[in-house]
Amino acid sequence: MNRRPYLVVLILIIFFVISFLTNILGPIIPDLISGFNLSLGLAGFIPFSFFIAYGVMSVPAGLLIDRFSEKPVILLSFGLAFAGAMLFALFPVFSVALISLFLIGIGMAMLQVAINPLLREAGGEAEFAFNSVLAQVFFGGASYLSPWLYSYLVRTVHSGESNWVLDFLNRVVPHGLNWISLYWVFAFTSLVMIAIISRVPIRKVKLEDNEKIESGKVIFRLLKNKTIQLYFAGIFAYVGTEQGIANWISKFLQTYHGLNPETAGASAVSGFWGLLTVGCLLGLLLLKVADSRKVLIGFSLFALISLTTALIGPAGWAVIAFPACGFFLSVMWSVIFSLALNSLPDHHGTFSGILCTAIIGGAVVPLLIGLIGDLIGLRYGMMVLYLTLGYIFSIGFWARPLITNSTVLGGEKEG
Repeated sequence: MNRRPYLVVLILIIFFVISFLTNILGPIIPDLISGFNLSLGLAGFIPFSFFIAYGVMSVPAGLLIDRFSEKPVILLSFGLAFAGAMLFALFPVFSVALISLFLIGIGMAMLQVAINPLLREAGGEAEFAFNSVLAQVFFGGASYLSPWLYSYLVRTVHSGESNWVLDFLNRVVPHGLNWISLYWVFAFTSLVMIAIISRVPIRKVKLEDNEKIESGKVIFRLLKNKTIQLYFAGIFAYVGTEQGIANWISKFLQTYHGLNPETAGASAVSGFWGLLTVGCLLGLLLLKVADSRKVLIGFSLFALISLTTALIGPAGWAVIAFPACGFFLSVMWSVIFSLALNSLPDHHGTFSGILCTAIIGGAVVPLLIGLIGDLIGLRYGMMVLYLTLGYIFSIGFWARPLITNSTVLGGEKEG
């Protein structure tokens, strides 16, 4: 196989950019609420607008790639992200924000589908597992850094500080909406990615049979499969939990502990994503010595304990316990996804597309938290996460994969 290290590097950068554009929602939600005078329920439509795009585009993106190849779809993805970011940067009102985030979400969904097979081919099948983990490190690194960029921009735009970037942002960003500067950064980043990718040769990936997304009757038949329905709910619950915590950390700390969302809130969100990344690396080691189902049970239990501590403990506990939730969520995506694929003998590409559609959990759960928060308080709204974490906890008991994960002591076993 003709490996292309330069393309692996580009894909890692794309993972970084996806995360940079995706996981900034949590820190800015308090600003959205105050800037547009929103209720918690209306604020919940912010992540909803973004993540519902995954439900719309995950399967169609695979069909587009099959017809037009990866490069045009990747360019279109960043084109949509640029259009969405510029739209909101130029017209910073709530209704436009929803349209903007939906466009960016469509672009990110298409990218997620396009770059994984591309990473396998560019780096070689033997290195795919390593490169996939490396991609998650880049993904987590961007999630850790983006809240700090947010904090820097909201403190320095219109502050009297001067350099060529701040001088530009001072001219185009409305007073009192300093966080809108992030969307100018998003637009510029997307434009740079379009310029780079347009010059990089990317040939069409020859998909393995188990990577192809089928259409029509196959999808409808698979959707009736109970195993697929159970794991769809698992991915839905995981992404809902991840985004339900990340998107409401800052507002929770502001509401119940009076902490500044631009400093303490951003730091807690950054810690959540940072520890999630660290946990991924530890999880890799654990999965080499223990059954993935047992790992999932243990991490789910500690995630429930951390969430409880964050919701009912004092401020000093909450700012530690919320990031700790990220650490214990870290292995859940990969374990649930691998258990799902290992529970079906074929149609893995189509199954993966269906599972990616379940990312709409990131749309529904934060919205539900906001709506309940309006009625009885944000603390009680976030207790919805006990249901999603409880379901993830249960997977470790009822999962029956055809093949279990390979361990140092036990090797690979049939389920």
